[in-house]
Amino acid sequence: MTDQPDPRRWWALGALVTCMLVLGFDMTILNVALPTMASQLGADTGEQQWIADSYLVVFAATMLPAGLLGDRFGRRSMLITGLGIFLVGSLVGTVVSTPGWVIVARTVMGLGAALIMPLALSVVPSLFGPGERTKAIGAISAASALGMPLGPIIGGWLLDHFWWGSVFFVNVPLAAIGILCCALLIPETRDPAAPTVDIGSTLLATLGLGLLVFGIIEGPDHGWGAPLTLLALFTAVALITGLVLRERRRARPMLDIGLLGQRGFLWNSVAATLVTLVLSGLLFILPPYLQAVLGHDAFGTGVRLLPMMGGLLVAARASAPLIERFGPRVVVPAGLTTLAGAAFLGATTEAGDGYGHTALWLAVVGFGFGFAIVPAMDAALGALPRERAGSGSGLLMTLRQFGGAIGVALLGSLLASGYGDRLRTDGLPPDAADTADDSIVAAHLVADALGDPRLAESANSAYVHGMALVLLVCGATALLAAALTACFLPDSRPARPTADKAQGPGGPGGSAGRGGPGGAAGPGGPGDPAGPSGAKPDGDAAAPGGAPGPAAAPATPPSHVAGAPGDGRQ
Repeated sequence: MTDQPDPRRWWALGALVTCMLVLGFDMTILNVALPTMASQLGADTGEQQWIADSYLVVFAATMLPAGLLGDRFGRRSMLITGLGIFLVGSLVGTVVSTPGWVIVARTVMGLGAALIMPLALSVVPSLFGPGERTKAIGAISAASALGMPLGPIIGGWLLDHFWWGSVFFVNVPLAAIGILCCALLIPETRDPAAPTVDIGSTLLATLGLGLLVFGIIEGPDHGWGAPLTLLALFTAVALITGLVLRERRRARPMLDIGLLGQRGFLWNSVAATLVTLVLSGLLFILPPYLQAVLGHDAFGTGVRLLPMMGGLLVAARASAPLIERFGPRVVVPAGLTTLAGAAFLGATTEAGDGYGHTALWLAVVGFGFGFAIVPAMDAALGALPRERAGSGSGLLMTLRQFGGAIGVALLGSLLASGYGDRLRTDGLPPDAADTADDSIVAAHLVADALGDPRLAESANSAYVHGMALVLLVCGATALLAAALTACFLPDSRPARPTADKAQGPGGPGGSAGRGGPGGAAGPGGPGDPAGPSGAKPDGDAAAPGGAPGPAAAPATPPSHVAGAPGDGRQ
């Protein structure tokens, strides 16, 4: 027997869509704000990296226990808590006036986002049966994806008309609406048998990732051989190693490292992580180029990022028939190779080039990213055993957020080094030279104050040189990922549906293909992991359901399109 569907479920879906729209905006809206922050707050390149990475590091580390907190204390309660934390962080961001406090605000927002993203998806099975779940997942995915192109445009418009903190304030009404809707419309579900959150592992993950990012960001300033840099990097490696060893001994680990022993999950996760690293680095370096070098305002910068977002969305939709025909072993390396070609093309950009050349390679970047990330995410999740789908999706999302943080830290540091090596500050007062060396935005401010057009030209040339180095590394990384996936990805081409798998409700269960959630032909069919036959009395569909049979491919979470990088902004 199945319970009657909740009549409020579609309104509840609207609440979940609002939650994901909040994160979708925040994924990219800060892109166009970083140059303005550099100008109005005096944030140098390192501080801009921390504004981006403070969010990503906390997001990646605290997303591990987020699912357990929801299972133990109630998914609706923890989702509302996450939205409340995100709202507080956004409010702090609107009123602070120094880069350090902006970093604090971003850290708080990252903590809230870590609760929102996994828990927004986890309540879907308790609201929708197999026949409706695909539509629900699609709506959540669309909301997350919609925020990506809208973020830079809305952020640019806000910056052109209001103060820089408006890019944080825009989150406040959306988060407040999400809290109200979740409280009124979403039923509470929990798993009393869920294990307790391991505080030790959470601390090891947070401190390890934080110190690793710190060492990479501060390396160019202090020197890669400086005691502080080496101490941070070695301590980070020790903490992350300790995390892995600790989790391997736990019966129900937060970080299920054992899943990496499965070939399909491992290499698709590698592809997804490396492509997120590349995209995060690109989104960090592009806005200063468009604003400072090409001279566009904040709104114009957001509009000029649309070719990449458009290519991403088109490729994400077009990838499904290619996966069905050729399988991920062909499509993923092809997407990564396309991404590499776009990066190498972008590396030929010169300071005097117009936007046309940039628009071309940005569009190709979007296509490459979309054709790589969607099949990689889908194949990684499809390779998971049914009973480990939750821990596996958490591990995959953590790896992607980690890749995004490293992308900003590593590629941002490479950009800073290349820019500093080429910038010519001969004849400038020492204070002015130090300021110009902080960032290209600062160099333009100094050039305007001193009436020195040669400094502005040198800054433009130096920035394009640093950007070319970053793009070359991005291209090489994408090529490496393409080679690895072409060699090691299993040929997990989805099985085509046959007539005996297309029966109505109660018919025979489908195979492990990706025909739909659960892989079953109809509600309640064998092999449906979240169907009525496997649902818990409280609506929790986390337990394996139905009769034993081939594991179904879990629904792809909304982040398969949004990619970024948790905070995909940089």
